[in-house]
Amino acid sequence: MTVQGVKYMSDFEAKKAILDIGRRMYDKGFVASNDGNISCKVGPNTIWTTPTGVSKGFMTQDMLVKMDINGKILMGKWKPSSEVKMHLRVYKENPDVQAVTHAHPLVATSFAIAGISLDAAVLTEAVLGLGSIPVAKYATPGTDEVPDSIAPFVNTHNGVLLANHGALTWGKDIYQAFYRLESIEYYATILMYTGNIIGRQNFLSCDQVNKLLDIRHKLGITAGGIPPCSPEETNARDVVSTADIRPSEQTGTAPALKGVTSIVRPGENQAPAGCGCGSTPVRLTAPEGQKAVGAEALGKAKEEIIAEVVRRVIEGLS
Repeated sequence: MTVQGVKYMSDFEAKKAILDIGRRMYDKGFVASNDGNISCKVGPNTIWTTPTGVSKGFMTQDMLVKMDINGKILMGKWKPSSEVKMHLRVYKENPDVQAVTHAHPLVATSFAIAGISLDAAVLTEAVLGLGSIPVAKYATPGTDEVPDSIAPFVNTHNGVLLANHGALTWGKDIYQAFYRLESIEYYATILMYTGNIIGRQNFLSCDQVNKLLDIRHKLGITAGGIPPCSPEETNARDVVSTADIRPSEQTGTAPALKGVTSIVRPGENQAPAGCGCGSTPVRLTAPEGQKAVGAEALGKAKEEIIAEVVRRVIEGLS
């Protein structure tokens, strides 16, 4: 159906697409139990949306609810999610939006809980197709606080992280909205690996970011925000800092990553504990003549720790 030059999905197409996106969302682990909600426009003032209390992976068409953008139920036996309020607010704030998706993808939700925006200029695809993803202030689910918290971003960005909650995306159709949800989780995962596991990120320069923004504009993507960049052409950043060193280890030895136990601490060779013979672990101290060699080893310690972390992650994924 086309209204005033805008093409909308039919009722059948919209319901079929919502079920498809629901299964994809569930299969990817973006939602657990009955989490998440999806909506799609079928006219300037009407939408189909998901019901409350039903897993997104096990919905049927008869469970979906048709509403107007003021929240009046037009068709359906089930109740809509209380979180449909934020969907309705998106449509009111930006009439060009045709669909909205909300879920709790693990890594992106972790950033939302930490209150960290996804805006580091490290991934070309994120700058091009997604832009920066801000964190909307905390709001109690199901209340009018939620739509109020996201309203400032609807016309300038492609999605937001909901503080201590999850992620919300919107788009010109239901698949673009879902692809943006996928991109948010992928972007968050990249930032987690480079920023918190590998401990090193190469930031794009302002010149590089500006070229990507020009391409984004030519692709017709007018929203997304501008991620912060560095004026330097070469700006590799070592993410590990003194804040990442355990207090007991801030003694001049190589830093240890938070949450990571190194196999052997630099400069400390210990006999294995609990060998079954009642012995006490003994610290072996290097002779004076070997201290210069030890200093050189300390310089490599951080790289070795990072390499060990990466090895463990790879083994865990294989």
